[in-house]
Amino acid sequence: MAETDLITRPDETAARALPANVEAEAAFLGAVLIDNRVIEELHTQLRPEHFFEPVHNRIYARILQLLDRKAVVTPVTLKPYFEADDALKELGGAAYLARLTADGQGLLAPRELAEQIYDLALLRELVSVGRNLVTSALDTSERVEPMEQISEAEAALYKVAEGASVGSEAVSFRQSSLVAITQIEKALNSGGHISGRTTGLDDLNAKIGGLHDSDLIILAGRPAMGKTSLATNIAFNCAERFLEDIQVHKMDPAKSVGAPVAFFSLEMSADQLATRILAEQAEISSERLRRGSISREDFQRISFASQRLAELPLYIDDTPGLTIAALRTRARRLKRRHDIGLIVIDYLQLLQGSGRANDNRVNEISEISRGLKTLAKELSVPVIALSQLSRAVESREDKRPQLSDLRESGSIEQDADMVWFIFREEYYHNALKPDEPTETSTGDAIAKYDTWMQRHLEVVNKATVIIAKQRHGSTGNVQLLFQSEFTKFGNLAPDSRGYAQFD
Repeated sequence: MAETDLITRPDETAARALPANVEAEAAFLGAVLIDNRVIEELHTQLRPEHFFEPVHNRIYARILQLLDRKAVVTPVTLKPYFEADDALKELGGAAYLARLTADGQGLLAPRELAEQIYDLALLRELVSVGRNLVTSALDTSERVEPMEQISEAEAALYKVAEGASVGSEAVSFRQSSLVAITQIEKALNSGGHISGRTTGLDDLNAKIGGLHDSDLIILAGRPAMGKTSLATNIAFNCAERFLEDIQVHKMDPAKSVGAPVAFFSLEMSADQLATRILAEQAEISSERLRRGSISREDFQRISFASQRLAELPLYIDDTPGLTIAALRTRARRLKRRHDIGLIVIDYLQLLQGSGRANDNRVNEISEISRGLKTLAKELSVPVIALSQLSRAVESREDKRPQLSDLRESGSIEQDADMVWFIFREEYYHNALKPDEPTETSTGDAIAKYDTWMQRHLEVVNKATVIIAKQRHGSTGNVQLLFQSEFTKFGNLAPDSRGYAQFD
C-alpha cells in the first residue's frame, strides 16, 4: 500500500494549483502605472516571465519597453498596444488597465509585492524541476542513469537559485551589447588592457585582455615546463587582487578585475598546493621546505606569508578521480557559496567521463572538454584546464609545442577559446651543457662552452607562453620571468626581454 501511495503522490501534487498571487501582480502593475519611478527603486530583478497571468506578463513587458524609450507609461499610453489583445478583452479590455490604478493600494508596498511575485515565480520553477525529476526517474524505458539525472537536476536547481528561468530564452542584442559595454568600461577603468579577470602578469594581460567569462582556456606543456606553477600563480594573483580591491580600496566586488578562485587539484593534495603557494610568496625554495632545511628567518617569513594569505579567497578541492559531472556539481556549489569568478583544473587528463565512453579514451576526453566549456558558460566564469602534451615534442629538433601536440583528442583544441603552451628553452638548453673547460681543454671545447654559456645567459630564468589559439584576438608569444627555485612566474623588466614580448 505504501509503495502505491509513493507512486501516485506526484500526480496528486501535479493536480494542485501552481503557487501564484494574481491580485498581487495586479496591485504591483497598478502602482507602476501610477508612479513609473517604482521600478527604479526595486531591489528584485523582476522580469515579465515572473508574472503568472499571461496578460500581466505582456503588460509588464510593454511597460519596460516604453520606459526604455523614456516614455511616460499610463493606462492611456498603454491602450493602443492592447486593443487587439483577445485575452485582455475577456478581462474588460482598456477598462481593465484603468481598473489596475483604481485604488492605488500597490503604492503602499511595491517592493514587497515585487518580492512576492519573484518568490512565487521561483517556487513555480522549483515545481517544474521537481516534476521533471520525478518523470525522468520513473521513466526507465529510455535510460537508467541516476548520477547523470542528479547532475541535471542540480544544474536546474542552480539556475533557479540564480533566479534564472530553467528554459533560458534568447537574449536580445540590446542586452548583449549592454554587457559588452560594461566589459569595455571595466577595461578602461583598469588602465586600458583588462576587460576580464587578471592573471597578475602584465604582459600576458596585455596580450589576452584578461581572462574572459565563459571562456575555456587550455594551458598545456610537457613535464617540468611549469604549467602547474603558472596556474597556481594566476589563481593566487586573481584571488589576491580581489581581496586587495575589497579590503584596501573598498571597491564594489563587481568592478574588481580579481575574483575568488576554485582550484581543483587532481594531482597534488591541498596541503602540497598550499606549501607551494607559501614557498612562492615567501620566496623560499619548496625543496628546502620539504627537507626542513630552513633558517629561523625563513620560518618567520613563511609565518608572515601564511598570516597574509589566511583570508585569501582561494578554495582548493583535492578530491581524486573526479568525474566531469561531479566537478560541475562541486563548482556550482562553490559558485553559490563563495561567488567564485575563476576555476582552475589540474589537470584535464585526470578527470573521468560519465562511464559510457570509457572504452574509447578519445571520446571520453571529448566529453570532458565539452563538459568544461559548458561549465564555463553555465557559471559565466573563465575555466583554466591544464593539459598534457604528447611525446612527439621531444622527438623534434624544435621543442616548441604545437596545437597538434595536444594529447588524445582534437576536441580539446576545438572546444577551447584559448590554448596556451608553456615553454622554457632553459630546460632543454641545460640538457646540452658541455663539460666546463679545464687547463687541458682544447680551443674548440672552450669555444663550445662559451657559445653555450652565452645562450644560457639569454634564456636563464625566462619562460615563453605561446598563445596558439585565441578567439578574441591574435596569437603570439609572451615572455615571462621564471624563478625556478621558487616556481614563481613574474613580469620581465622591459630591458631584459631581449626582444618584443609579443611575436
